[in-house]
Amino acid sequence: MAFKLAIVGRPNVGKSTLFNRLAGRKLALVDDTPGVTRDRRVHAGRLQDLRFDVIDTAGLEEADADTLEGRMRAQSEQAIDDADIIVFMIDARAGIMPDDKGFADVVRRKGKPVVLVANKSESRAADAGTWESYELGLGEPISISAEHGQGMPDLRDAIVEALGERAFGPDEHVELAAPAVFPAMPGDDIDDPDAEDIPEYDATKPLRIAVVGRPNAGKSTLINSLIGQERLLTGPEAGITRDSISVDWEWHNRRIKLFDTAGLRRKSRIQEKLEKLSVADALRAIRFAEVVIIVLDSTIPFEKQDLQIADLIIREGRAPVLAFNKWDLIEDSQAVLADLRERAERLLPQVRGLKTVTVSGETGKGLDRLMEAVEATHRVWNTRISTGRLNRWLEGVLAHHPPPAVSGRRLKIRYMTQVKTRPPGFVLNCSVPEAMPQSYLRYLTNGIREAFDMQGVPIRMMPRASDNPYAGKARKR
Repeated sequence: MAFKLAIVGRPNVGKSTLFNRLAGRKLALVDDTPGVTRDRRVHAGRLQDLRFDVIDTAGLEEADADTLEGRMRAQSEQAIDDADIIVFMIDARAGIMPDDKGFADVVRRKGKPVVLVANKSESRAADAGTWESYELGLGEPISISAEHGQGMPDLRDAIVEALGERAFGPDEHVELAAPAVFPAMPGDDIDDPDAEDIPEYDATKPLRIAVVGRPNAGKSTLINSLIGQERLLTGPEAGITRDSISVDWEWHNRRIKLFDTAGLRRKSRIQEKLEKLSVADALRAIRFAEVVIIVLDSTIPFEKQDLQIADLIIREGRAPVLAFNKWDLIEDSQAVLADLRERAERLLPQVRGLKTVTVSGETGKGLDRLMEAVEATHRVWNTRISTGRLNRWLEGVLAHHPPPAVSGRRLKIRYMTQVKTRPPGFVLNCSVPEAMPQSYLRYLTNGIREAFDMQGVPIRMMPRASDNPYAGKARKR
């Protein structure tokens, strides 16, 4: 990207709305409630012919450093330090507030190029606030409406004037195409399921990982320890994270995109509109991810909500890994670990052989083992078995344990083939698919896990009938 642009200002002036418009997608949560945004979010942005990284920040507030608001402000100031240009936003309808003046001084002292933006200027009621903004000493204000897209050409011209030639990067077109580097979305069909020449797993391809769990399980702390910096807002308060924040990282020369998500509570306890938006954002992150790390609090593991989160991820077809966090608080670790693994097998029978790792986001213990488990699970999730191997295995299974008869009718199984990966999906060609017992399908699924070492990922088994070439044709006498 040519440059980095940070959007700053006091709470509820419309920073996230402008961020979404520049990013071209509704990434950040937007609500009338002040202080919705807490973490800083970075995404590729576009404004006419300009290409850049845009940073959304929490509202600047006066607060002690050890409070939640103080930690939010520290994140925003870090974004200002990282940026090449600052868009300082005010609410033109509300006019200049004392906080605006104080924070304008903070921005001015940074010595970075600043563009003053008067948002919510779609009506004449905003004219007075726009004129007042000259008091801030940040230059001529640009009147825009981030919600309606008004004033974007003026904003573009102001950015170019402030940055000069730096506004145009030589590699902007290459950078714009960067998202296409990521692999295909989960569930894509395989072009030739009968092919015997199966490509090997590519350990260099980028990997998308979502980190989910109940509130206060330590998800953000875990990600901060993984990447080695205080990138995400953390603290003892439950429910700090609201947006699903993506963080780019490298592990063993492999590009990783980590998604931090809001804590998922039971549906009956979610009343506020803002929390509903946060949960919907977390669910989108799960669907976009390839591997999902389910973070459990080791001191109170396997609550009902933990099991429901795991079941959701399995039904979505993602590759799950269990991370027992806060392991530094456990005393009799060997006995507790044996108990946790036994409970994981018993309480989550949908995915046998689920990988479980003990970690501590606070001390950084177990993080390498966690990433090794993630990569191993991702390998299995991408596994493809040739039709020849499958049917040689199926022949032995049918000889040893054929399917039961249903209503006196014998079920014939002709062949099996794998039609999908991510997660692995198999089609079982049989005579009467609707009569095939679920118990026998589970028997075949578990047999595939054992025979082909496909532990710890969801497997989908789909019975199908062959097309009858004579269907619909009248019998000739």
